[in-house]
Amino acid sequence: MAMRTCPATSCASPATARQAGMSLIEVLVSLLILGVGLLGAGLIQLNALKYTDSSRMISQASFIAYDMLDRIRANAGADYSWGSDDISPASTLAASVRDQDLHDFEANISHLAGDSAKGSIAINQREVTISISWDDSRAAKASNTREIFTLTSRVAVDPRPVR
Repeated sequence: MAMRTCPATSCASPATARQAGMSLIEVLVSLLILGVGLLGAGLIQLNALKYTDSSRMISQASFIAYDMLDRIRANAGADYSWGSDDISPASTLAASVRDQDLHDFEANISHLAGDSAKGSIAINQREVTISISWDDSRAAKASNTREIFTLTSRVAVDPRPVR
């Protein structure tokens, strides 16, 4: 029986000597797996952006509603009742504080979500309800979907003037 001698640097078995690298099929399968993974990550990122925008809108609506509530408390003698279809009074130098507040309220809502956004203020004795609605179709993945933010609070005095 003759012993085969190997040089000190390489002694490969005949089976592993034929394998020189990855086959083209292995490369294509790994590229397919990588592509599906990157596509999934992209979809997750897209949904995160949609929901982040929707939560930003809710936060901004909250700021606008609390600002208006503070204005109502500061000018408790005025009647701030205002419907979503009402047009705010013009902002002029002669405008009352109430008219300027309602003008600012409408302008803030318009800046929030465009002309489709609506706001309303309902006053029932000492309870003030401020509602702001806007089109949130992008986050809801459905057309004509409206998001509504409603703030209800009590004020110290009845904000409606005595008649």
